[in-house]
Amino acid sequence: MIAALEARTALSPLRLVLRLDAVVTGANGLAYLVAAGLLDGLLGPTTGFLRVIGVFLLAFAVGVWSVSAPDRPRTAAVEAVIVANAAWVVASLALVLAGWQHLTTAGAAWAVLQAAVVGAFAALQGWTLARR
Repeated sequence: MIAALEARTALSPLRLVLRLDAVVTGANGLAYLVAAGLLDGLLGPTTGFLRVIGVFLLAFAVGVWSVSAPDRPRTAAVEAVIVANAAWVVASLALVLAGWQHLTTAGAAWAVLQAAVVGAFAALQGWTLARR
């Protein structure tokens, strides 16, 4: 009985990766929302842009967490998260290359680092989805 309960409550690798994505994304979004006035000078984007991104990231984090809620997340929902993460990678790199927000050197480095982390989440989500 206890072994069955432990097996049921244990997070699968897919659910764990989704939840880690949600936590990291939510923390990032909260930082953008709350500290936009401090981060704009360091990173370069306007305060308004950072706040909009912060709200978006918080909403996305809630969505990713909800995808991870079932014992067996729906394949289509996980695939949507993977596609959204891939789009974030492309948008982050485009932001750096196009100069849309006049990023500082630290801001450009942060955007590229963030793209790498989000790309890693997408890859891990795809890998764990394929292996379940």
